[in-house]
Amino acid sequence: MFDLNQFIANRITKRNQSLFLPDLENHMPDLSEKISGRSVLVIGGAGTIGSSFIKALLPFKPSRLVVVDTSENGLTELTRDLRSTHGMYIPDEYKTYPVNYADPVFEQIFRHYQPFGIVANFAAHKHVRSEKDIFSVSALLHNNVLHAGRLLSILSEAPPEHFFCVSTDKATNPANIMGASKKLMEDLIMSWSHRFPVSTARFANVAFSNGSLPEGFLNRLAKKQPLSAPNDVKRYFVSPEESGQICLLACMLGETRDIFFPKLPPDSMLTFSEIAVHLLEAHGLKPLPCSTEEEARRYAAQRKENDPSYPVYFFPSDTSGEKPYEEFYAGHETIEMERFSSLGVIKNTPARPRDEMDALLKELASLIARPGTGKEQVVRFLEKVVPGFLHIETGKSLDQKM
Repeated sequence: MFDLNQFIANRITKRNQSLFLPDLENHMPDLSEKISGRSVLVIGGAGTIGSSFIKALLPFKPSRLVVVDTSENGLTELTRDLRSTHGMYIPDEYKTYPVNYADPVFEQIFRHYQPFGIVANFAAHKHVRSEKDIFSVSALLHNNVLHAGRLLSILSEAPPEHFFCVSTDKATNPANIMGASKKLMEDLIMSWSHRFPVSTARFANVAFSNGSLPEGFLNRLAKKQPLSAPNDVKRYFVSPEESGQICLLACMLGETRDIFFPKLPPDSMLTFSEIAVHLLEAHGLKPLPCSTEEEARRYAAQRKENDPSYPVYFFPSDTSGEKPYEEFYAGHETIEMERFSSLGVIKNTPARPRDEMDALLKELASLIARPGTGKEQVVRFLEKVVPGFLHIETGKSLDQKM
């Protein structure tokens, strides 16, 4: 039987235990003191990272947990998963709400349950494919930036003791609109650091997370369809469990304006084509290289059930916004590497003035609402306001790929 968690440990992260376990154990008393008995709000809690954060948090026994997510099915599975797990602590006051955190009903939920000691936001557009045109770009910027600004304003009515908003490695010297939006989000939350403590984390791809290319490999195998992946894009990977743990450590132990990142060696990066090959091997199959998508589809349609060869199409990346490698911090940022064994911290992140950020968000909202605005105008605006943003444009989108 194929065990996904064991496969991730053996072939992706190559770690038999969590990278962050030593830091969790070393800071157990601090975590317990800061979480036990607290009221917690998790936004975007039904996704891979949000749900992993919840599982890392619950053993410290918060008094209340309110989870908001746009996915009603995801919230249902989260609840079933938690309540079916042996030994899992769930507070008596546990509520899930399938709403968008920009909806008016969210404000009603917040004001009903406030104050929250801990607020963690995982609601985000996370895919580079979200920059295909002005409509997808507008949705991305609303979710990652403009809605986050509205959330911060609401939280200021009853400031939490800890506020965390997840970022991404793609915010470092961003090459795509998604990464630029997350760098702008970082600047936004830092501008609120005078009202309540804020922290975030940049980290690697989460192996087999919802909607990821590796999860897509599992779906393709189940549907007897070919595997397709770039063979030149290298990425760091953490397990789903590790993704929740780094967010918990950053949220609870970070000082205000800290940005956390994992200490991962450059030689641990993998290409997606390597993962595809490893996955086929774990299923007793071997890759059959194809030169085109159509050839791969034809072989998959004709393949016999007992044939160990499986069609794959690997190719050089040629879509907009794809960096060939990952990086967690820029050369101008101040790095602390001593406090944690598995984590580095970007310290003293500048806080842009609130009035500057308010004006910037107003200009952004006006730009994307203006009839006739295209993706190119948005890119030019972001290049003006996001330091280090250098957009990679090829005219091709991931929606044009298998």
